[in-house]
Amino acid sequence: MRLHGRTAIITGGGSGIGRASALLFAREGAFVALVDRDEAGLQETVAEIRDANGEASLHVGDVGDGDYAQATVDHIIGQRGRLDILMTSAGFSVGGTVLTTSPADWDAVFRTNVGGTWLWARAAIPPMQQQGKGSIVTVASQLAIAGGKGNSAYIASKGAIVSLTRTMAVDFATDGIRVNAIAPGAIDTPLLRRSFARHADPDPVREASRNRHAMKRFGEAVEVAEAALFLASDASSFTTGTVLPVDGGWLAA
Repeated sequence: MRLHGRTAIITGGGSGIGRASALLFAREGAFVALVDRDEAGLQETVAEIRDANGEASLHVGDVGDGDYAQATVDHIIGQRGRLDILMTSAGFSVGGTVLTTSPADWDAVFRTNVGGTWLWARAAIPPMQQQGKGSIVTVASQLAIAGGKGNSAYIASKGAIVSLTRTMAVDFATDGIRVNAIAPGAIDTPLLRRSFARHADPDPVREASRNRHAMKRFGEAVEVAEAALFLASDASSFTTGTVLPVDGGWLAA
């Protein structure tokens, strides 16, 4: 097992990419601490892990709350004695251009996406420094590289995550901490389905997005989880500061 005996924190573990990654990490031997504001979703994820004889804990809260992030990391380390992996997959999107996005919505997107990356890394890095080893996996988007229409706050936040990932990788490389980002394409998750539902006529928007991928399909959350497992594990021991597209050929097309 590629993560045997390791402790991982995964934000956004109640659904989508976070849930798929939690299931895979647990199957590969990690104890997985799951964070989300969706308690019911977390309970479903933890139940699946435990039904497969894995180990997990659930932590309900707002990933954009710095005090909560620090307290949760401290609690997990107090229980487990170490922290090996942090994956920040909690995400939020409202849609809209810079003209139609309200300041409150802009702040809410950045609170979850950027704050939920920075604050958890800020709490996780000191114990990783003490260990001399750790892996942080952030979740960006192919749209942070390619751009896109009608989702300015989300795309800007994902661009910030790319830049934050690279600077953290440089800042902490000599501490034995690797920091890498995944840039998923359109993945069949509740977040994607909600984004289509914002449109008056979702079907043509959904088909245009599907066909924008060279593979002419949406990705599955487990396909992103496999990339996250690679970045979290020792298989990527000489990989840091990278942005790994898992996008069905979106960027190549």
